[in-house]
Amino acid sequence: MNPQIQLGSHRIGRDTGPYVIAEIGVNHEGSLDTARRLIELAHQGGAHAAKFQTYKAEKIASRHSPAYWDLSKEPTTSQFQLFKKHDTFGDAEYLALAEHCRKVGIDFLSTPFDAEAVDFLDPLMPFFKIASADLTNVPMLRQIARKGKPVVLSTGASTLGEIDMAVEELRRAGAPAISLLHCVLNYPTPYASAHIGMIDGLMRAYPELVIGYSDHTLPDPAMAVLTAAVVKGARIIEKHFTHDKSLPGNDHYHAMDVEDLSRFTANLALLAQVEGSHHKAPLDSEAPARANARRSIVLARALRAGETVTEESITYKRPAHGVSPLHWDQVIGMTARIDLEEDHVLQWTDVLPNKEL
Repeated sequence: MNPQIQLGSHRIGRDTGPYVIAEIGVNHEGSLDTARRLIELAHQGGAHAAKFQTYKAEKIASRHSPAYWDLSKEPTTSQFQLFKKHDTFGDAEYLALAEHCRKVGIDFLSTPFDAEAVDFLDPLMPFFKIASADLTNVPMLRQIARKGKPVVLSTGASTLGEIDMAVEELRRAGAPAISLLHCVLNYPTPYASAHIGMIDGLMRAYPELVIGYSDHTLPDPAMAVLTAAVVKGARIIEKHFTHDKSLPGNDHYHAMDVEDLSRFTANLALLAQVEGSHHKAPLDSEAPARANARRSIVLARALRAGETVTEESITYKRPAHGVSPLHWDQVIGMTARIDLEEDHVLQWTDVLPNKEL
């Protein structure tokens, strides 16, 4: 089975490279110029989409919603307060960012966090990306599905039963295609908690869906975590993106920058280069090795014409210019047709079956 999903102009499946989402989120810090620059950097690094987050604090969190992130990195203790700090963009800004993405040549995405955002963003995006936190938000799942666009759903902190429910709700409400992203809702996610093996589990549980990975680990120097996720089978990759990882607070500290993204893109190019055929067969380039590194049956001692070949009279050596050791048992018991010297590479013309003497 090779499930596929159309994401913008890209048809993504298990036999393609991954669709890469640079999750800018609110790392623009309320600056439209910074947001535009981040779009350009995401494109430069090789991402297929630049994604933002569209919310208003009053619609996403109560005033008594506690923090669930690393307070040593982001000291704001209330979700409401943090969202209020970063909800300055409105319709005009998102329209401008969508247009800038179009000019740059990268897909525009923004995760909606309320009903009004769903309706506003719909005409601007090729598909919807739903955050893990809204996997159980049935009314939002239904509203998004009714838009008739592909849906990419993160599954952080979710059980298989909850994912089943969400997938069924999306399908019933009209989502034409669904993809699931493995995700861990730890900010940041320790490497030991990444559990990219769960990608395998999602692929087994949902063989009909394209599976991906939304990552919150600190970017490692080789971008090995994301690369390993792709090797595991993830075909959509999402990771937070920033122009400066040293900036304090929010999502800068666990985000990748353009150098990290470029390194990951180079890894993907290498993976594509080494992937090759899935049918095991010798390559044309291996012909010299087949001929010279494999073994032939070789005389361990001289044989006189008419003498019977015994196991003690033969050995196996390189090159493979004579009778292959595959025929070891067949050769034993045959008779030398001519005198053969020690270390001679045996040929079929050198021996005869006993009955032919």
